[in-house]
Amino acid sequence: MAYSVCVIGLGTVGFPTAKYFLELGCEVFGYDIRKEAVTKARSWFQATTEPSGIPSNTDVFVVCVSTKLSGDRPDASYVYDACRIVSGFDPKLVSIESTVPVGTCRDIHRTVFDKRTNLAHVPHRYWPEDPRNHGVKQVRVVGSVDAESMVQASEFYRHLSIPLIQVEPIEIAEMSKIAENAHRYVQIALAEELDQICSRSGLDFNLLRNACNSKWNVDIPEARDGIGGTCLPKDICYVIAAAQERNLEPDLLLSAIQADHKYVKQLARSLVYV
Repeated sequence: MAYSVCVIGLGTVGFPTAKYFLELGCEVFGYDIRKEAVTKARSWFQATTEPSGIPSNTDVFVVCVSTKLSGDRPDASYVYDACRIVSGFDPKLVSIESTVPVGTCRDIHRTVFDKRTNLAHVPHRYWPEDPRNHGVKQVRVVGSVDAESMVQASEFYRHLSIPLIQVEPIEIAEMSKIAENAHRYVQIALAEELDQICSRSGLDFNLLRNACNSKWNVDIPEARDGIGGTCLPKDICYVIAAAQERNLEPDLLLSAIQADHKYVKQLARSLVYV
């Protein structure tokens, strides 16, 4: 079956996702509110900034818009906005690949789609620094709001040769993405703290790291210039919010953020005195 797919959001994740779908034989259409993103996409497939320009016979909508923080709280408003656009159509499946706070997908299914649409969550694992090895096609987690949605999602991604690990309920899929990135954040924060300890002790952190990483279950990352980018700092806050909303204080995660901030300040002081 040749799917007709509309990718909502043509940024860092959405654009390569749409290109991959095109390569696998899908009829691809793109939507983004940014004219520059649409202009770039039009070199490969049809795209628009107007919801009215999306084909009415679209089989699958794949939501790849960004999520963000408002202060230190999760903000999934772009995902809700995208799904409100999709709600005007009658697709076989809506797949949310955006990273979202726990509980978002089920709430969207209820409040935006009135439980009338098959909806799945297949959080992306795309890494732009190495798209060849960690691109669109890699093992992914899938959760769904009901059994029929899981069937539709499994068939769609099987057609795209993307292997899926099915989880239930859908909240596990939501939590898996932010937990993965929180885990990486904590790993890097540990490396940064060890780097500072080594510096105070007159030891070479890289020699320590290589020694530790010779053990089969240890993988200490490099300590660079602080934990930047958009995903790790945002997603650890999503996990913290999930904990605090349930009256839990995630001490380890909060300490990791504090450790990173201290490391960055120490780097800045070191540069001043060089």
